[in-house]
Amino acid sequence: MRVGAVGLAGGFLSCLCAAGCAGDGVAVEDARSGRDAVQILRAAPDRLLAAGTSKARTSMEMATGGTRVTIRGSGVYDYRRRLGRLTVVLPQDPAGSSEHQPITELLAPGALLMKNRGAGVPADKWVRVDTAGMSDGNLVTGGATDPYAAAELLRGTRSATYLGRTEVAGAQVRHFRGTADLAEAARRASAAGKAPLLAAAKGFATAVVPFDVYLDDEGRVRKVRHRFSFVNGQRRNAVAVASTTLLYDFGTAVDVRLPRSEDIYAGKIAE
Repeated sequence: MRVGAVGLAGGFLSCLCAAGCAGDGVAVEDARSGRDAVQILRAAPDRLLAAGTSKARTSMEMATGGTRVTIRGSGVYDYRRRLGRLTVVLPQDPAGSSEHQPITELLAPGALLMKNRGAGVPADKWVRVDTAGMSDGNLVTGGATDPYAAAELLRGTRSATYLGRTEVAGAQVRHFRGTADLAEAARRASAAGKAPLLAAAKGFATAVVPFDVYLDDEGRVRKVRHRFSFVNGQRRNAVAVASTTLLYDFGTAVDVRLPRSEDIYAGKIAE
């Protein structure tokens, strides 16, 4: 399987490779100091846990050597169970036609499962990948950043600036810009999130991740955009990756069921 300039062998992608108040009572509107903003953003993942569920849209842009591609996804996520389902659409080939059906991804604690994986995998089988074993902790490889992992990166916020109010997808939000440290995020993450973030801290070209994030009036992440520098095992140069996650329709019904063991492909995946 191939998609233009993007090699999909190996994992799924070797891609070119505070509420109005934060937990400590700091009002978002009063986030004039960097310290206040840091505390607000570190608490943002807990607001998603309180929300329970949401719909999600994702976009991942990759660039290297003058080539740029975008992979898009959409689906639902249960923050308390750490379960999600995304339909991921691969970019068209240079001729303008798609070479693969959309891939269904199931996001689970410690695992990424994919259907319509291609590369020799039967159409009715799933591929399971251990996210702790990925060099990026599944922040990049799946073609979409796990929505809760995207939020948990904010636990590693080490500097942030409040840029004011704006609107995202019809919701009034507060815009913050900052940097997060992957190792610190792993230290502060939930039990299920530690191992993938530790893997990412070791596998990325730099452990410091710039971001822009937009929180609604209840402190929930509505949109977050991270800029990663990822070293693909098949390339010497780092790949620039911009991952955007949009969250909306909080409280929506989410029913994600993991496949049975007999439905998971155990054979060799073609390169």
